[in-house]
Amino acid sequence: MKDITRTAIGIIAVCIVLFGINKYLSQNSGNAGSDTVTIFNWGEYIDPDLITQFEEESGYRVVYETFDSNEAMMTKIEQGGTSYDIAVPSEYAIEKMKENDLLLEIDHSKIPNLSNIDPYFLDLAFDPKNKYSVPYFWGTVGVVFNPSLLDGQTFESWETLWDPSLKGKVLLVDGAREIIGMGLNSLGYSLNSTDEKELLEATAKLKKLTPNVKAIIGDEVTQLMVNEEAAVAVTFSGQAADMMWENESLDYAVPLEGSNLWFDNMVIPKTAANVEGAHEFINFMLGAEVAAQNTDYVGYSIPNAAAVELLDEEVTSDERFYPPVAARDHLEVYKNLGLEMLGKYNELFLEFKMSGN
Repeated sequence: MKDITRTAIGIIAVCIVLFGINKYLSQNSGNAGSDTVTIFNWGEYIDPDLITQFEEESGYRVVYETFDSNEAMMTKIEQGGTSYDIAVPSEYAIEKMKENDLLLEIDHSKIPNLSNIDPYFLDLAFDPKNKYSVPYFWGTVGVVFNPSLLDGQTFESWETLWDPSLKGKVLLVDGAREIIGMGLNSLGYSLNSTDEKELLEATAKLKKLTPNVKAIIGDEVTQLMVNEEAAVAVTFSGQAADMMWENESLDYAVPLEGSNLWFDNMVIPKTAANVEGAHEFINFMLGAEVAAQNTDYVGYSIPNAAAVELLDEEVTSDERFYPPVAARDHLEVYKNLGLEMLGKYNELFLEFKMSGN
């Protein structure tokens, strides 16, 4: 009897220890469940004060992780391991995640603040009826430049980047879709082209740009432009706005041949551990005052019409960052080109980068 009792006590003790270990691991691996909201977002893409505010108002604890590309984000979600409750992919990535059955449907009844979104940004081709995603930020890809370091160039055309006077002065964002797309647009082709001849022609033209390229980099581009260590950069509109805030000498243009009009939306991955908390966070971020505060911090254009009303009119009337609908006609949204074609873009982009060595 004593042996049986001792064995039972031992089993109970082991169970308690295992429960404690499991609880600890779940709280520290992004799988904390109903008391935690785990968010996977781009770097520097939210006001940290809003995370604190959400925690205080909701009672949830936020676990926040960042990624630097849509591809890296999708790979980590596909592999599992961390049950992200919220992710913030771009439009073509949302299409791919839908195809791969990686997303949960959004329950619109739990997001009353969805009514704050400008209808222009709803029911778009990559997610009809916003079944799987809710708008977060939007913008363009263009050229930020410092007129004081140039010879009068205004970058109304992509062709200007090839000007011999810009030797060693141009920074490029480190993204295959952006730079191969720029090469395609400069030739009058679609940045979603799958035509091999057009892609090879664009890559050949990009190789001719190599003498002008100072570096192909990520977030470092901001300080290089602000500190006037470079004269020109191909980058995202929101990043350009941040630079211009710190250095009023800078300007931004979207070349007339065309460029990318992008949308980043919030989604709920299928492996989410806290779907209720995910909906609550999305609704929180769509509140007018919250969205306005987030926009002031991040610098990108907001699709939230109620928030726009609260922003400085000098910002929202700036057509470089809030282009009117008519001005968006020559811009293209990235399409999901499929894994094989995406690999082709990455291969050609690497070939271009290696040509400068």
